[in-house]
Amino acid sequence: MATDCEAWLNANPVEPEDLSDSFASGDENAGGAVTSSRNITNEINGNWLSSSSNNIHEARLKARAKRRLRKNSSRDSGRGDSLSDNSDPARGTSAPTSPKSKLLDRKSRLGKGRGLPKKGGAGGKGVWGRSGEVYEPEEVDVKDPNYDEAQENCVYETVVPPLDEGDFEKTVTPIVQEYFEHGDTNEVAELLGDLNLGPMRSGVPTLAISLALEAKASHRELTSRLLADLCGPVLTRCDVESSFDKLLQELPDLVLDTPGASQLVGQFIARAVRDRILSEKYIEGFKGRVDCEHTRAALDRAAVLLKMSMGGLRVDNLWGTGGGQRPVTQLIKEMNLLLKEYLLSGDSKEAERCLRELEVPHFHHEFVYEAIVMVLESKGEKTFKMVLQLLKCVWKSSIITVDQIRRGYKRVYMDIADINIDVPGGYFILEQFVEKSFSAGIIDEKLRELCPCRGRKRFVSEGDGGRLKLESY
Repeated sequence: MATDCEAWLNANPVEPEDLSDSFASGDENAGGAVTSSRNITNEINGNWLSSSSNNIHEARLKARAKRRLRKNSSRDSGRGDSLSDNSDPARGTSAPTSPKSKLLDRKSRLGKGRGLPKKGGAGGKGVWGRSGEVYEPEEVDVKDPNYDEAQENCVYETVVPPLDEGDFEKTVTPIVQEYFEHGDTNEVAELLGDLNLGPMRSGVPTLAISLALEAKASHRELTSRLLADLCGPVLTRCDVESSFDKLLQELPDLVLDTPGASQLVGQFIARAVRDRILSEKYIEGFKGRVDCEHTRAALDRAAVLLKMSMGGLRVDNLWGTGGGQRPVTQLIKEMNLLLKEYLLSGDSKEAERCLRELEVPHFHHEFVYEAIVMVLESKGEKTFKMVLQLLKCVWKSSIITVDQIRRGYKRVYMDIADINIDVPGGYFILEQFVEKSFSAGIIDEKLRELCPCRGRKRFVSEGDGGRLKLESY
């Protein structure tokens, strides 16, 4: 029997391709037919081959089963239950996915998992963790070679070095100058609060008053408000007192630049006492101890103003309220008072000075408007000539610009219909005033032509047969 098996194996040798991992040509059913035929050929004369031939046959079956399992798992991975085009799960095969989509696919390639991103979305390049994840403070490792016991109770703070005298003037001067433009004391308090003033805190009032002495009256009013608002959040009453002491000592030098510095500093002292940022006994403390005449003049001025305040003088309005800080109604009232004082005194220079001290160049058209309306309402020759002379003076001195004059005249042109209701003959007086203004060179020909005129001829009534009459003014 053994001799017959060896003779059969030598006549039918086993080819290597039968043991390879590649698939045999044809479908798997055909492969099954081949297997059955080989099983038939393995039987000789009704007897099966020996045990060695059975082992070879089992190895071939196992290899074919592994290949079939490997092929199905690679096709169906990540796609769940594969269905054919006819939705037949029994067939179990479908078109494989493209290699590019598999490279970009973040799902598991082993057919496991729920299809979620890796690490719950916390993985990948440039990702520090999951969204909304809060990291707990790290504990100090005692075994770390760089461990230091003194670092456990450390508190880190941002330290701003105190300003010296040179840096103080360079830093605070722009803040005060910008305050003169916007007038917001809260912004100044915030900017000074961010600085470490240190011993230079008392220098803030001194620097602000020194800048205000060379500025306008409106800037001095803003400075007094600034000192009153800073006392408490930024400054103390001791800082304010020490700053005024320094100002009184520097008065001889301040008078060289500002001749009226003594009177102005005295007004600042009186205003500070009235605002309660300076003690009422501050002036009395200098009695008998002042040798400088400028310091004595400043203290005398402050004492006189405080005594006058008891009789009704408003020290809080000592500097006036210049600029656009005042309401429009107050500006109109002051311009009317200015015109009335001019009509009584006839001093055009004083009127120019008062108009300049109002510090409202953008509102001078109201002055022109009120002056012309006053001419229309007065109907007097004296008012007519005096107002014309005043407008000519302020035009020549460039206190009122050409644009403001044009706006004032145009406002009268627009309101003449309403003015004529209260002032009969307003059109005629306005035409005369415009002609005189053109002759004096105050307005140009184009503005004169814009003057509205009312026809002097009109129908008496509809039943008068078309008779006309002259309208008398």
